[in-house]
Amino acid sequence: MSLAHFGELIWESYRQDSILQPLWDYLRLHHCDTLRSPLFPVFLSVSSYFIFCLPYLLCDIMGDRWPAVYRYKIQPSKMPTHTMFLRCASITLRNHILLVFPAAVAQWAWRPPIPLPEQAPTLLELVGGVAGNLLLFDLQYFIWHLLHHKVRWLYVTFHAIHHEYSAPFALATQCLGGWELVTVGFWTTLNPVLMRCHLLTTWAFMLAHVYVSVEDHCGYDFPWSTSRLIPFGIYGGPSKHDVHHQKPNTNFAPHFSHWDKLLGTHADFSFVKSQEKIY
Repeated sequence: MSLAHFGELIWESYRQDSILQPLWDYLRLHHCDTLRSPLFPVFLSVSSYFIFCLPYLLCDIMGDRWPAVYRYKIQPSKMPTHTMFLRCASITLRNHILLVFPAAVAQWAWRPPIPLPEQAPTLLELVGGVAGNLLLFDLQYFIWHLLHHKVRWLYVTFHAIHHEYSAPFALATQCLGGWELVTVGFWTTLNPVLMRCHLLTTWAFMLAHVYVSVEDHCGYDFPWSTSRLIPFGIYGGPSKHDVHHQKPNTNFAPHFSHWDKLLGTHADFSFVKSQEKIY
Protein backbone atom coordinates (compact mmCIF):
# COMPACT_ATOMS: atom_id res chain seq x y z
CA MET A 1 0.00 0.00 0.00
CA SER A 2 1.49 3.35 -1.07
CA LEU A 3 1.59 6.36 1.22
CA ALA A 4 -0.71 8.27 -1.13
CA HIS A 5 -3.28 5.46 -1.08
CA PHE A 6 -3.10 5.25 2.71
CA GLY A 7 -3.67 9.00 2.89
CA GLU A 8 -6.71 8.66 0.64
CA LEU A 9 -8.12 5.96 2.93
CA ILE A 10 -7.68 8.21 5.96
CA TRP A 11 -9.35 11.14 4.19
CA GLU A 12 -12.24 9.00 3.02
CA SER A 13 -12.65 7.57 6.53
CA TYR A 14 -12.62 11.09 7.97
CA ARG A 15 -15.36 12.14 5.58
CA GLN A 16 -17.41 9.17 6.73
CA ASP A 17 -16.78 10.08 10.41
CA SER A 18 -14.76 6.90 10.89
CA ILE A 19 -11.12 7.93 11.07
CA LEU A 20 -10.32 4.64 12.78
CA GLN A 21 -11.38 2.57 9.76
CA PRO A 22 -7.88 2.14 8.20
CA LEU A 23 -6.50 0.90 11.53
CA TRP A 24 -9.42 -1.47 12.00
CA ASP A 25 -9.17 -2.78 8.41
CA TYR A 26 -5.48 -3.53 8.91
CA LEU A 27 -6.10 -5.37 12.19
CA ARG A 28 -9.11 -7.24 10.85
CA LEU A 29 -7.48 -8.36 7.60
CA HIS A 30 -3.98 -9.18 8.87
CA HIS A 31 -4.52 -10.37 12.45
CA CYS A 32 -8.01 -11.85 12.40
CA ASP A 33 -7.19 -15.18 14.08
CA THR A 34 -5.22 -13.50 16.86
CA LEU A 35 -7.92 -10.94 17.60
CA ARG A 36 -10.66 -13.59 17.72
CA SER A 37 -8.80 -15.76 20.23
CA PRO A 38 -10.22 -15.79 23.79
CA LEU A 39 -6.62 -15.47 25.00
CA PHE A 40 -6.05 -12.15 23.23
CA PRO A 41 -7.76 -9.95 25.87
CA VAL A 42 -5.77 -11.72 28.60
CA PHE A 43 -2.50 -11.23 26.73
CA LEU A 44 -3.40 -7.58 26.07
CA SER A 45 -4.18 -6.80 29.71
CA VAL A 46 -1.23 -8.71 31.23
CA SER A 47 1.40 -7.41 28.80
CA SER A 48 0.15 -3.83 29.00
CA TYR A 49 0.12 -4.05 32.80
CA PHE A 50 3.82 -4.86 33.07
CA ILE A 51 4.70 -2.36 30.32
CA PHE A 52 2.85 0.44 32.13
CA CYS A 53 4.53 -0.54 35.41
CA LEU A 54 8.06 -0.36 33.99
CA PRO A 55 8.57 3.46 34.01
CA TYR A 56 7.35 3.72 37.61
CA LEU A 57 9.44 0.71 38.59
CA LEU A 58 12.50 2.46 37.17
CA CYS A 59 11.63 5.62 39.15
CA ASP A 60 11.41 3.58 42.36
CA ILE A 61 14.73 1.82 41.69
CA MET A 62 16.52 5.11 41.03
CA GLY A 63 14.87 6.86 44.02
CA ASP A 64 16.61 10.03 45.19
CA ARG A 65 19.32 9.54 42.54
CA TRP A 66 16.77 11.15 40.20
CA PRO A 67 15.90 14.29 42.19
CA ALA A 68 13.81 15.75 39.33
CA VAL A 69 11.53 12.69 39.59
CA TYR A 70 11.90 11.96 43.29
CA ARG A 71 10.42 15.37 44.16
CA TYR A 72 7.03 14.08 42.94
CA LYS A 73 7.06 11.02 45.21
CA ILE A 74 3.97 11.28 47.45
CA GLN A 75 5.60 9.49 50.38
CA PRO A 76 9.35 9.91 49.80
CA SER A 77 10.24 8.33 53.14
CA LYS A 78 8.65 5.03 52.06
CA MET A 79 10.36 3.59 49.03
CA PRO A 80 9.49 0.02 47.95
CA THR A 81 12.19 -2.64 48.21
CA HIS A 82 13.28 -5.31 45.73
CA THR A 83 11.59 -7.90 47.94
CA MET A 84 8.29 -6.03 47.60
CA PHE A 85 8.70 -5.89 43.82
CA LEU A 86 9.32 -9.63 43.54
CA ARG A 87 6.49 -10.56 45.89
CA CYS A 88 3.88 -8.45 44.08
CA ALA A 89 5.02 -9.64 40.64
CA SER A 90 4.91 -13.29 41.73
CA ILE A 91 1.40 -12.93 43.21
CA THR A 92 0.19 -11.24 40.01
CA LEU A 93 1.66 -13.96 37.78
CA ARG A 94 0.35 -16.74 40.04
CA ASN A 95 -3.20 -15.37 39.95
CA HIS A 96 -3.14 -15.05 36.18
CA ILE A 97 -1.65 -18.50 35.60
CA LEU A 98 -3.94 -20.31 38.05
CA LEU A 99 -7.16 -18.32 37.55
CA VAL A 100 -7.30 -15.94 34.60
CA PHE A 101 -5.72 -18.09 31.88
CA PRO A 102 -7.78 -21.22 32.73
CA ALA A 103 -10.95 -19.11 32.63
CA ALA A 104 -9.98 -17.75 29.22
CA VAL A 105 -9.21 -21.21 27.85
CA ALA A 106 -12.54 -22.50 29.20
CA GLN A 107 -14.34 -19.97 27.00
CA TRP A 108 -13.48 -22.09 23.98
CA ALA A 109 -15.81 -24.77 25.34
CA TRP A 110 -18.91 -22.57 25.51
CA ARG A 111 -18.29 -19.42 23.48
CA PRO A 112 -16.98 -19.76 19.91
CA PRO A 113 -14.80 -16.96 18.53
CA ILE A 114 -17.00 -14.05 17.46
CA PRO A 115 -16.78 -12.57 13.95
CA LEU A 116 -15.06 -9.23 13.58
CA PRO A 117 -17.34 -6.44 12.34
CA GLU A 118 -16.38 -4.74 9.10
CA GLN A 119 -17.02 -1.20 10.29
CA ALA A 120 -14.82 0.56 12.83
CA PRO A 121 -16.34 2.70 15.57
CA THR A 122 -16.25 6.46 15.13
CA LEU A 123 -13.76 8.32 17.28
CA LEU A 124 -16.64 9.74 19.32
CA GLU A 125 -18.07 6.25 19.87
CA LEU A 126 -14.68 4.96 21.02
CA VAL A 127 -14.03 7.83 23.44
CA GLY A 128 -17.60 7.73 24.75
CA GLY A 129 -17.45 3.95 25.17
CA VAL A 130 -14.17 4.09 27.10
CA ALA A 131 -15.49 6.85 29.38
CA GLY A 132 -18.80 5.03 29.92
CA ASN A 133 -17.05 1.78 30.83
CA LEU A 134 -14.73 3.55 33.26
CA LEU A 135 -17.69 5.24 34.96
CA LEU A 136 -19.65 1.99 35.21
CA PHE A 137 -16.66 0.11 36.61
CA ASP A 138 -16.08 2.94 39.06
CA LEU A 139 -19.56 2.41 40.53
CA GLN A 140 -19.23 -1.38 40.62
CA TYR A 141 -15.86 -1.40 42.28
CA PHE A 142 -16.81 1.37 44.70
CA ILE A 143 -19.59 -0.85 46.08
CA TRP A 144 -17.43 -3.99 46.04
CA HIS A 145 -14.46 -2.21 47.60
CA LEU A 146 -16.64 -0.69 50.32
CA LEU A 147 -18.04 -4.12 51.19
CA HIS A 148 -14.53 -5.56 51.45
CA HIS A 149 -13.65 -2.93 54.02
CA LYS A 150 -16.90 -3.10 56.00
CA VAL A 151 -17.28 -6.90 56.14
CA ARG A 152 -14.34 -8.18 58.15
CA TRP A 153 -14.40 -11.69 56.64
CA LEU A 154 -14.13 -10.28 53.11
CA TYR A 155 -11.31 -7.95 54.13
CA VAL A 156 -9.24 -10.55 55.96
CA THR A 157 -9.82 -13.30 53.40
CA PHE A 158 -9.40 -11.38 50.15
CA HIS A 159 -8.49 -7.70 50.41
CA ALA A 160 -6.00 -7.40 53.27
CA ILE A 161 -3.11 -8.49 51.03
CA HIS A 162 -3.53 -5.29 49.00
CA HIS A 163 -3.21 -3.14 52.12
CA GLU A 164 0.07 -4.59 53.31
CA TYR A 165 1.64 -1.48 51.78
CA SER A 166 0.65 1.91 53.22
CA ALA A 167 2.62 3.59 50.44
CA PRO A 168 1.42 2.04 47.15
CA PHE A 169 3.69 1.47 44.17
CA ALA A 170 2.96 0.37 40.61
CA LEU A 171 3.52 -3.38 41.00
CA ALA A 172 1.14 -3.42 43.99
CA THR A 173 -1.76 -2.60 41.65
CA GLN A 174 -2.69 -6.24 41.03
CA CYS A 175 -1.32 -7.60 44.28
CA LEU A 176 -4.78 -8.90 45.13
CA GLY A 177 -6.48 -12.00 46.40
CA GLY A 178 -7.49 -14.31 43.57
CA TRP A 179 -11.21 -13.77 44.19
CA GLU A 180 -10.89 -10.00 43.93
CA LEU A 181 -8.85 -10.20 40.72
CA VAL A 182 -11.47 -12.50 39.18
CA THR A 183 -14.30 -10.08 40.00
CA VAL A 184 -12.36 -7.15 38.56
CA GLY A 185 -11.72 -9.15 35.39
CA PHE A 186 -15.38 -10.18 35.24
CA TRP A 187 -16.61 -6.58 35.23
CA THR A 188 -13.94 -5.48 32.81
CA THR A 189 -15.07 -8.20 30.41
CA LEU A 190 -18.82 -7.92 31.00
CA ASN A 191 -19.31 -4.15 30.90
CA PRO A 192 -18.37 -3.62 27.22
CA VAL A 193 -20.80 -6.43 26.33
CA LEU A 194 -23.59 -4.78 28.32
CA MET A 195 -22.84 -1.44 26.67
CA ARG A 196 -22.66 -3.09 23.20
CA CYS A 197 -19.23 -1.71 22.50
CA HIS A 198 -17.25 -2.35 19.37
CA LEU A 199 -14.28 -4.69 19.92
CA LEU A 200 -11.85 -1.84 19.23
CA THR A 201 -13.60 0.22 21.91
CA THR A 202 -13.45 -2.77 24.28
CA TRP A 203 -9.70 -3.15 23.85
CA ALA A 204 -9.15 0.61 24.18
CA PHE A 205 -11.11 0.51 27.44
CA MET A 206 -9.01 -2.38 28.72
CA LEU A 207 -5.79 -0.49 27.99
CA ALA A 208 -7.13 2.72 29.54
CA HIS A 209 -8.36 0.83 32.61
CA VAL A 210 -5.01 -0.90 33.12
CA TYR A 211 -3.13 2.39 32.71
CA VAL A 212 -5.21 4.46 35.15
CA SER A 213 -5.15 1.58 37.66
CA VAL A 214 -1.35 1.49 37.56
CA GLU A 215 -1.17 5.28 37.73
CA ASP A 216 -3.48 5.31 40.77
CA HIS A 217 -1.01 3.07 42.61
CA CYS A 218 2.24 4.49 41.24
CA GLY A 219 3.02 6.63 44.30
CA TYR A 220 3.94 9.70 42.21
CA ASP A 221 1.87 12.82 41.56
CA PHE A 222 3.40 14.10 38.34
CA PRO A 223 2.21 17.31 36.62
CA TRP A 224 0.90 15.15 33.77
CA SER A 225 -1.07 12.78 36.01
CA THR A 226 -4.60 12.11 34.80
CA SER A 227 -6.05 13.79 37.89
CA ARG A 228 -4.30 17.03 36.91
CA LEU A 229 -5.39 16.84 33.27
CA ILE A 230 -9.09 16.26 34.06
CA PRO A 231 -10.56 19.49 35.52
CA PHE A 232 -12.90 20.26 38.45
CA GLY A 233 -11.46 17.56 40.73
CA ILE A 234 -13.77 14.87 39.34
CA TYR A 235 -10.91 12.40 38.93
CA GLY A 236 -8.99 11.12 41.94
CA GLY A 237 -5.66 9.86 40.69
CA PRO A 238 -2.56 8.73 42.63
CA SER A 239 -2.87 11.22 45.51
CA LYS A 240 -6.45 10.18 46.23
CA HIS A 241 -5.63 6.48 46.23
CA ASP A 242 -2.48 7.06 48.25
CA VAL A 243 -4.69 8.57 50.95
CA HIS A 244 -6.82 5.41 50.87
CA HIS A 245 -3.78 3.29 51.67
CA GLN A 246 -2.93 5.59 54.57
CA LYS A 247 -6.52 6.02 55.75
CA PRO A 248 -8.33 2.86 54.55
CA ASN A 249 -11.89 3.96 55.44
CA THR A 250 -11.82 6.72 52.82
CA ASN A 251 -11.64 7.08 49.03
CA PHE A 252 -13.11 3.73 47.98
CA ALA A 253 -13.80 4.61 44.34
CA PRO A 254 -10.95 3.40 42.11
CA HIS A 255 -10.79 6.37 39.75
CA PHE A 256 -13.35 9.17 40.10
CA SER A 257 -14.32 11.22 43.15
CA HIS A 258 -18.10 11.70 42.94
CA TRP A 259 -19.25 8.57 44.83
CA ASP A 260 -16.96 9.21 47.78
CA LYS A 261 -18.06 12.85 47.93
CA LEU A 262 -21.75 11.94 47.72
CA LEU A 263 -21.55 9.25 50.41
CA GLY A 264 -19.18 11.01 52.78
CA THR A 265 -16.12 8.78 52.37
CA HIS A 266 -13.99 11.33 50.59
CA ALA A 267 -10.68 12.43 52.16
CA ASP A 268 -8.88 15.45 50.86
CA PHE A 269 -5.48 15.07 49.22
CA SER A 270 -3.90 17.39 51.79
CA PHE A 271 -4.05 14.41 54.17
CA VAL A 272 -0.99 13.03 52.41
CA LYS A 273 1.05 16.15 53.09
CA SER A 274 0.01 16.28 56.72
CA GLN A 275 1.08 12.65 57.17
CA GLU A 276 4.47 13.32 55.60
CA LYS A 277 5.23 15.84 58.36
CA ILE A 278 4.89 13.07 60.94
CA TYR A 279 7.55 10.77 59.48
